[in-house]
Amino acid sequence: MRSTKVITKTILLVSFISLFTDIASEMLYPVMPVYLRSIGFSILLIGILEGVAEATAGLSKGYFGNLSDVTGKRAPFVRAGYFLSAVSKPMLAVFAYPLWIFFARTLDRFGKGIRTGARDAILSDETTDENKGRVFGFHRGMDTLGAAIGPALALIWLWIFPGQYRWLFFIAFFPGLLAVLLSFFLKDKKSKPSQSADKAALSSSPSKKITFFSFFSYWKKSTPTFRKLVAGLLIFTLLNSSDVFLLLIVRNRLVNVFLNNQQQADLWMIGIYIFYNLVYALFSYPVGIIADKTGLKVMLVFGLMIFSVVYTGMGFASTIVVFGILFFLYGIYAAATEGVSKALISNIAERSETATAIGFYTGLASIFSLLASSLAGLLWIVFGAKVLFLTSGIGVFCVVIYLNFVVPKNAGKERP
Repeated sequence: MRSTKVITKTILLVSFISLFTDIASEMLYPVMPVYLRSIGFSILLIGILEGVAEATAGLSKGYFGNLSDVTGKRAPFVRAGYFLSAVSKPMLAVFAYPLWIFFARTLDRFGKGIRTGARDAILSDETTDENKGRVFGFHRGMDTLGAAIGPALALIWLWIFPGQYRWLFFIAFFPGLLAVLLSFFLKDKKSKPSQSADKAALSSSPSKKITFFSFFSYWKKSTPTFRKLVAGLLIFTLLNSSDVFLLLIVRNRLVNVFLNNQQQADLWMIGIYIFYNLVYALFSYPVGIIADKTGLKVMLVFGLMIFSVVYTGMGFASTIVVFGILFFLYGIYAAATEGVSKALISNIAERSETATAIGFYTGLASIFSLLASSLAGLLWIVFGAKVLFLTSGIGVFCVVIYLNFVVPKNAGKERP
C-alpha cells in the first residue's frame, strides 16, 4: 500500500540521484564542444558523435523499459544505468582517440537508456494518479537544479584555471559516483501483483524472447488515447531542435551587442543557460501541483503554447533583456511539459507496462530529436536563423491545436 505522503523517501532518493548525475553531466555541457575541437574533432565529426550517442540512448530506452516490465525489476536497471554514465565521464579524458571518444560518449548515453524507463516507473509506482504531476515535477526540479549547479561549477573552475578543460571530466566523476552509491539504497517493492500484472507476466513468460526492438510492438496494444498523445508529442519533438541552437543564436547576436567581444558574449550565453535551468528547477514542483488540479493535459498544452511564443520571439530577439525574458518563459515551458508528459503517459498506460510505455515514447523521442536537429541545421544554413525559429514556433502552435481537440480532456484520469 502506498504511503499517504506525496514525496516519499524513495522519490527523494531517486531525485537526489538525478541531481548529482546532472551536476556531473551538465558540468561538461558548456565545455564539451570546445574540448572535442581541441583534440581534433571537426564540426561534422562532433555531429556524428552526438548522433550515434543519442540514437543508442533512444533505442535502448525502449528495450530496457520493456525488459524492466517483463522482469518486474526496477532498481538493477537504475543502478547499472547510472554506473555506466558515471564511469564514462573520466573515460572521455583518458585518451583522445576518436574511436575511444565514440565508445565513451556512447556508453554514457547507453547508461541513460538503461535507467530511464525503470526510474520513471519507480516514480509512477510510488504515488497515486492524482499526484503524478507534483511527483514528476519535483523530480524534474531536482534534476534540473543539477543542470544549473553543474555549469556554474564549470565556470568557477575555468575562471580559476583557464583552459583546463580535461580536468573537469575527472572532477565530474565524483558527483556521478555519489549518485551510483545512492542508487544502492533503492529496493524493488515486494507486493502482490494486480490482475493486469498477472496477465502481463503470463504473456511475457521466460519462453518469450525479448528482442532489442520488441518495445515497438507496444504501439499496437496501446490505447487510442496513448497513440493520439504520443503522435502529437513526437510531431512536437520533430519541431523542437537542440538547445544548442538557442544558445548559438544568443551568442551570435550578443557578439554584435558587445562589439565582437566573443569572451563577454560566451559568458552571457552560459549565464543565460544557467538562468534558464534555475527557472526550470524552481517552477517544476509548483507547476506539477497546479497540473494535478487543472489536469495534466491542460498544463501540457499550456506549456507547448509558451514554447511557440518563445521560438517565435527568438526569431526577432537581439538584446540581453529580451533574451532574458524569453529564457524565463522557456524555463516555464520546460517545467510545464517535461515531467507532465511522462506523468500523463504513466496514467494512461497499464500500471504493469509503465516502463514500456515511457520507454517507447522517450525512445522514439530521442530518434525524432536527432531528425529535428538535422532539419534545424539545414534550415539555418539555407534560410537563416529567423526562418528556423519561426517555423518551429508556428509548427508547435499547430500541435497545440491538435492536442487540444484530439486528446480527450480527461486523458489520464482513468486507467484502461
